[in-house]
Order: sequence, then C-alpha cells, then structure tokens
Amino acid sequence: MMRIGMVGLGRMGANMARRLMHAGHEVVGYARSRATVDAFTAQGGLGARGLADLVGQLPAPRVVWCMVPAATVDALLTELVPLLAPGDIVVDGGNSFYQDDIRRSRALGGSGLHYVDVGTSGGVWGLERGYCLMIGGEASAVAALDPVFQALAPGVAAAPPTPGRALGLGSAERGYLHCGPHGAGHFVKMVHNGIEYGLMAAYAEGLNILKGAGAGAAAHAEDAETAPLRHPEHFQYDFDVAEVAELWRRGSVVGSWLLDLTAAALSGDRELAGFAGRVADSGEGRWTVQAAVEVGVPAPVITSALYARFNSRGHGDFADRVLAAMRYQFGGHVEKG
Repeated sequence: MMRIGMVGLGRMGANMARRLMHAGHEVVGYARSRATVDAFTAQGGLGARGLADLVGQLPAPRVVWCMVPAATVDALLTELVPLLAPGDIVVDGGNSFYQDDIRRSRALGGSGLHYVDVGTSGGVWGLERGYCLMIGGEASAVAALDPVFQALAPGVAAAPPTPGRALGLGSAERGYLHCGPHGAGHFVKMVHNGIEYGLMAAYAEGLNILKGAGAGAAAHAEDAETAPLRHPEHFQYDFDVAEVAELWRRGSVVGSWLLDLTAAALSGDRELAGFAGRVADSGEGRWTVQAAVEVGVPAPVITSALYARFNSRGHGDFADRVLAAMRYQFGGHVEKG
C-alpha cells in the first residue's frame, strides 16, 4: 500500500482520497481551507497545514496528486516544485489543457521530477462507482502508480465483457489506460468531454421536441410575423417526458448512464423548475473543437453543442437583437413572442 498526497479536497479530490483510503492506502490531504482539511481528517485522512507539511509527511519517492482547477495548476506548481526532490511524481488529475501538460512535463523534468496527467471521469458518483482514468506520461512513472489507479478505477465488474474480446488484454477493462506520452491522458479526456457535450445536447433536444409535441392544441396567432402550424391536428400529444425517459432506460439503444441521470432529474422535478438553463462549459469542449479544426477533422455535432452552451448563457443575445433590428429595418417586422 502507498501513502500519497492529495492537494485539493473539493467534490472530486475528497472522494478520490476516500476511495484510496477504502482500498487501504494512506492519503495526506491539503486544501486552502483549514475547515476542509479538518473535515477530511475527521473521516480518517491525514491532514496537512501547508504544502511543506504535506511533502514532509510523504516517503520518498513522493507522489503528489493535484485535484485543482486548471487555471490554478501553474500557481500550485510554482509553490510545490521547490519542495520536491528528483524522482518524485506530480499527478495532475484535473481538466488541464493537454498542451499545458507537455510544457509542464518539460519544466518538471528539468528538475528530475516526473509528471503524469490523468483525465478523470466519474463526477460525484466516483466514490461509489469508481473513476475512469485516462493517463499520459512516462511508462516508468505510470507503472509506479498502478496500485493507485487500480484503487480508483471501477474494476472489471463495472461492465460486461465486450463480445469477442478476451479478458486480460490490458488495463482498459479495469477502467484505466496509459494512453500515451505527456498530454495524452488529458487529450483523451478532452475528447471524452466533447462527446459528452454532444450526447447531452441530443438528449436535451429530443426531450424538448417531445415537450413541444402538443403545439397543435394551443391557440396560435394569425399574422404576418408568425409562421403558421399547417397541420395542428398532427401535434396534439401530451407526452409525459419523465415517463418516456424512464421507458428509454430499459432495452432502448439510447440507454446510458446519462439517460439514467436525466430520468432521475425529471423524476424529482418534471418541469425542471429548479434550473435556469444556463449551461457552463469548463473548457474541454472548446479545446476539442479547436483540435478538430487544427487537424482538419469535422466535428459538427460537438461544435453545435458547444455553441448551444454559449447561447444558453445569453452570449447570443446581441446577435438576436441585430437580427430583429434588420427585419424591422427592411420589412417593418415587429418582434413577436
């Protein structure tokens, strides 16, 4: 068993530390908030009052796993690296841009340190279900961390065997994979999240069509500004969207964990009134689209899903006002609801 440091004890970091401890590893945790560290130690973890304290509690060669926002990684490394010694391993398990990994690995390598990037998927459910780990870095450093990856990953039992694929061919069946050199882990995670954007958008759009399928039963204005519903008799449905989502979870080709989560949300609030519909994008979707452009690979679904997130936050409002203004200028068209 190993003793490792965990810097960042938020929703992901704290649960990952707990999963490691459940597997018998020791974790020294540090966060900027002393109350957060105290809460961690109350659950059986070892607490650190600062980075120097954390490093001092780790045996050489040290392993420090960082679970902090991508924007703060460089500042953290500026503080952390001078405290480490050659042979130590720094893991970035957050959602960093893969090109930053390449730069950081070179900088840390100059000090004799190993850098491993780990794209981590599992969210708030990872403590129970395990984490899918996409890993980049030197083979020797990755191999040294294998006990950690095995503890964090879901394991073979998380999914049935792929037909025609024999078990024991590699670590992917256990939920973690050394994807390649520095940056490879976060590159794969970047594309993973881009796909996630597209999947989420498809579910959202499809359920919205079901939600609007009763448009023919509503009264419609008859004027030059409103496109008529030519056959209102074709749109007289009142679908229970929550029940459809529940139905699709069973035997449907669109069944997935994302659909399970969607059905759970709709079950608790059929109108989703607790949400304003402003969907954030934390960077990976943008980077996926940028990579697609750079290598000349079409990605229209992911790109459209990314733009839909921009629009959900009001970033398209001015463009919409420009459109309305142009229609008014050339045709005197008045805005309609």
